[in-house]
Amino acid sequence: MNPAIWLGQDNPHLVDAGNGHFLHANVLPAFVNMQQAARHDGIDLCLVSSFRQFDKQCAIWNRKWCGEAALLDGKGAALNPNTLSDVEKLHAILMWSALPGGSRHHWGSDFDVYDKHAVEQWDGKFSLVDSEYREGGPCFALAKWLEANMRTFGFFRPFSEDKGGVACELWHLSHKGVATEFEQALSLTALTGAIECSSIEGKAVVLEHIDEIYFRYVLNQGTAWER
Repeated sequence: MNPAIWLGQDNPHLVDAGNGHFLHANVLPAFVNMQQAARHDGIDLCLVSSFRQFDKQCAIWNRKWCGEAALLDGKGAALNPNTLSDVEKLHAILMWSALPGGSRHHWGSDFDVYDKHAVEQWDGKFSLVDSEYREGGPCFALAKWLEANMRTFGFFRPFSEDKGGVACELWHLSHKGVATEFEQALSLTALTGAIECSSIEGKAVVLEHIDEIYFRYVLNQGTAWER
């Protein structure tokens, strides 16, 4: 696989999933089938985020690095960026947002979902945080439905638990068959090269810690990468 594909710089496998979303051509039919099954059970399963190119991921990163978007702790509470060192800020961003080139959203196999109807009926601001998918949240029924049914359609949660790297994301689904091809193509060398040529903010500290970022967050080995 050409590294540009998994890095999110050039993905020729995408098809239109509607409402501005794009998925891998081999993922869309499975998603549609899952969506229809969920609706049959009263769950309005819809996409929040799907394919995201390298430059878009870089823009998200830069907004967080520059304090233009919120930084959150592991429980989804806001952090004060002015009290964080560059290294602490790095890890705060990576807990919830992937490094450009290191995001599973670059592949078209991964996407975020929510219960659109339940959120529209909910008395609160929807922020895509953990509490919204737990008991009492608008997407709790969806989270339970996915746990019981997603594997039937070939999907799993790559971030089902916090291993000391990426936070638990009950809304993030991955198509196992397609994602495996991308996982096997990952390369620390190629990722480093992409960052070196990018316009990412905090580039020096990112490159200084690129090995840890790759194993702890991109491969999601969490704190086990040090062992």
